[in-house]
Amino acid sequence: GGQRLAPAAPPGRPQGERLQLLLRRSREAKNCAYCPYSRFPVGAALLTAGGEIFSGCNVENACYSLGVCAERTAIQKAISEGHTSFKAMAITSDMGDHFIVPCGACRQVMREFGTDWDVYLTKADGTYIVKRLEELLPLSFGPEDLKK
Repeated sequence: GGQRLAPAAPPGRPQGERLQLLLRRSREAKNCAYCPYSRFPVGAALLTAGGEIFSGCNVENACYSLGVCAERTAIQKAISEGHTSFKAMAITSDMGDHFIVPCGACRQVMREFGTDWDVYLTKADGTYIVKRLEELLPLSFGPEDLKK
C-alpha cells in the first residue's frame, strides 16, 4: 500500500507546531528587515488557507514614503504566488514590553482579503495575543462595498 497523507488541518486557528512555525517565521523575517532610518525591525508571517507560509519584513527607503511594512511585504509575496485566501498572520518586533500592532495602511490591505482571520500580535519575549482582523479594523470598507 501507499503512504497515507495526513488529513488537512481543521479550519480555524493554527495549533501546536503549525502556530510555532508561523511565529518562528515572523521572527526570522524580522532579522532580514532593512530599517537603517527607524532602526525598528518588524517581521510578519502569513498563513494561507492552503497551509503555506509567506514571510515579510519592513523595507525602508531614503525617500521615506517609499518604505513598505512587513505585513504588506508578506501579503504581496503571497499574492504574487497566486494566494488570496488567508487564515492567520503573526507579527514580530523588538518593541520590548508592548505588543506590536499593524499600522492603519496594513490593516486596510489585510482587510482586502476578508475580516475573518487571525492576527497574532507578539512581544519581544515571544508572548502573544490573538485578534480577529475585524477587531483591528471595525466598521471597515472592503471589496463588497463597491457593489452596493
